[in-house]
Amino acid sequence: MDMNQYLNMFIDESNDHLQSLNENMLQLESNPTDLGIVQVIFRSAHTLKGMAATMGFEDLASLTHQMENVLDLVRNNKLAMHEFIFDTLFKGLDALESMVQNITEGGDGKADVSSIVASLQSIVSGDFQKSGTAVASEGAPAKKADSSDSSAGLVLDQFQYSVLEQSISEGHRVHYIQVTISSDSQLKAARAFMVFNTLENSGEIVKAYPSVQDIEQEKFEQSFSLYYITQKEVGELEKEIAGISEIETVSVTQLDQESLKQMSEVTAGVAEAAAVQEAVAVQPSAPSQPQSPAAAKAPAVKAAAPTHNRTIRVDIERLDVLMNLFSELLIDRVRLEQLASEASNQALTETVEHMSRVSSDLQNVVLKLRMVPVDTVFNRFPRMVRDLAKSLDKKLDLVITGAETEMDRTVIDEIGDPLVHLLRNSVDHGIESVADRIAAGKPETGTVQLRAFHSGNNVFIEIEDDGNGINREKVLNSAISKGILTEEQAAVMTDEEAYQVLFAPGFSTAAVISDVSGRGVGLDVVKSKITALGGNVTVHSTLGKGTNFSVQLPLTLSIIAAMMIQIGSEKYAIPLSSIVETAIVKRTQIRSVHGNKMIAFRDSHIPLISLSQLFEVPDFNEDEEEETEVVVIRKGDRLAALSVQDFLGQSEIVLKNLGKYLPNIQGISGATILGDGQVALIIDPNVFIK
Repeated sequence: MDMNQYLNMFIDESNDHLQSLNENMLQLESNPTDLGIVQVIFRSAHTLKGMAATMGFEDLASLTHQMENVLDLVRNNKLAMHEFIFDTLFKGLDALESMVQNITEGGDGKADVSSIVASLQSIVSGDFQKSGTAVASEGAPAKKADSSDSSAGLVLDQFQYSVLEQSISEGHRVHYIQVTISSDSQLKAARAFMVFNTLENSGEIVKAYPSVQDIEQEKFEQSFSLYYITQKEVGELEKEIAGISEIETVSVTQLDQESLKQMSEVTAGVAEAAAVQEAVAVQPSAPSQPQSPAAAKAPAVKAAAPTHNRTIRVDIERLDVLMNLFSELLIDRVRLEQLASEASNQALTETVEHMSRVSSDLQNVVLKLRMVPVDTVFNRFPRMVRDLAKSLDKKLDLVITGAETEMDRTVIDEIGDPLVHLLRNSVDHGIESVADRIAAGKPETGTVQLRAFHSGNNVFIEIEDDGNGINREKVLNSAISKGILTEEQAAVMTDEEAYQVLFAPGFSTAAVISDVSGRGVGLDVVKSKITALGGNVTVHSTLGKGTNFSVQLPLTLSIIAAMMIQIGSEKYAIPLSSIVETAIVKRTQIRSVHGNKMIAFRDSHIPLISLSQLFEVPDFNEDEEEETEVVVIRKGDRLAALSVQDFLGQSEIVLKNLGKYLPNIQGISGATILGDGQVALIIDPNVFIK
């Protein structure tokens, strides 16, 4: 069987399971006695093992199996979680992620994990000796009712009992069937559904335990039971079920009216006893959710009917193709609007207006399809911060809010690395050591907040800590000693300007070089990446209280609202997100300061930049004009004015890359195709304010 066709699905599913394992392991570390979390972790590990084995990645399946052995002891109260166990399992997760990454890159997923396996095996055997580690003994909590004890949940409600009783009275055969799947089966859920499908061909399943949903998610051991109505004999059913691959045992019992009544009484009693045992066994710190007899009385579920999933996975390349096709449609729409405005045909005008409304709705749908929650980036940070705090011997909590905030995939793909740098900076430079926090009268556990929220056409991502804050003098002295600033420049800087020095290439205040920081590579990468995305980053800090890094990013980089301008015969687009306002300035209002043109704007003077001179437009000389139209642009707290010839109005444009033949054109971020087929260059306002 060719498994390559399932490779992409395997990689996606594996990454989902690994992320779930990381998140739940962090939760378990905060509450080591919560067996409910252990069950979730075990199921994810078990599913991942089965997927890997099915795809033929034996090393990945083997390591997961060893981790599963440890988790099995924990969930059955035979082993208590301990720091050594957590560290070993986290190392195993790191190795699994490396294997999946290797497979993603075309490798075979093989890796030397012998040391991790040895640690896992020592945990299972009990050879490791660590303080706080406890193996369940006579005083340990009682073992929870085994979910494989099928009769505990196979309680009939009144309607189900009536259906079975009436079927017997009408001459149908009612069977109680118990099936056990082989313990080494890698596809338990698939085998169970093969049994269900076989039975559905010649009868009806009235009640199954575990439920169909639990079986579909492999939330069961090896066994399941069911009540079944058919015309077939016991022997015939046993033969059919036993013929299915990896079925270990089959037990079929035909029920009459009396045995059905007795069976119902027995299963109800077993379920009640199991619920009592569950309540007694559970410690206060490890709440569980036992299935009471009342909870067991649920409506009958058609066993062969799978749960319908309302979401599908779509290859990113398909969304890119869709976006490109829509871009062409948008260009044609603008062209049609222009032609319709020039014609005097009412029907054409109405049709174009309707098409414009429909395409606008389509545009919203396409953009929403490309929107991805920032959670896809945020979800890898808790584990990173946990490991980082441990390596620095600090205590801290990472609080994430607004993870559901959505951004375009093109932006999401790029912001991960800058956020990693900012988080590492907060943990290393921001949060103090436990001793220093106690001395300062703070809680020994620091807090780093990571939050995201929408504001207009932008997304803001903030990283705020309650640490020591930024020492302005230390920053400026370090910058002066490195030749980044002069003493004169430093003396007149505001706090905000001083904090921006943190983003200068090669700047660092770390006294000790470590793996975390102090190598002269850091926040300058953040600045350059965010600027390239059309965003900006600002810093606010209070000494002794903490620091806030605020990153502003555009929602999307594919379709933007822009002001269309003209200079001579050339047309340009300026993103609206960077425009403060437009104005008309008379020649007499232009001042010259140290040879640079300046204009008055809101009680201050800002530089005036001539686009016609900068871009060397041949057929326009603004010096001959009595009035100049200007566009005031902003980057952070800085302003500048661009002089243009004419405003053509606002328009939504499709951003096109200039390609590898025209890299790094000064002041130009891309191009767009106008409705008349002309190409207009898109101005990058950030360049003019540097």
